Amino acid sequence: MKEIIHYQDTHDLTLECAIELYRAAGRPFAGKPESLHRALLVSHSLFTAWHGSRLVGLGNAISDRSLVVYYPHLLIHPNYQRRGIGSELMRRLTARYENSYHQMLSARDQLLFQAGFRLDPTERTSSDSYRARSPRQHETR
Repeated sequence: MKEIIHYQDTHDLTLECAIELYRAAGRPFAGKPESLHRALLVSHSLFTAWHGSRLVGLGNAISDRSLVVYYPHLLIHPNYQRRGIGSELMRRLTARYENSYHQMLSARDQLLFQAGFRLDPTERTSSDSYRARSPRQHETR
């Protein structure tokens, strides 16, 4: 029987669910739980993936709602990786921001490359951030 993953576009996320996911993935923000939770809740967009009542993935965006969008977090529980969850979260995020001129990634995360993002080496913005072209953007270039 195929497991069903439900996706939500909501900021209704408990601290406990978020921390459990970050700890399972070994991400450093789990050491600052209140700050992490607050940051996720004030994101412009927050998409989550659920298997039953278990949070198995999330992706968020910070945006000026006009030109720029920044994707700081894309996280999939290790037991649920390689099932298309990260790609689906990014598909939903990039669809929302398809008209944004700048789509920026926080790091060279393999999940983002699997979702179709490609770095634009001519537009490096800092040591860890690059301007990236979403799948829709690099098809039209």
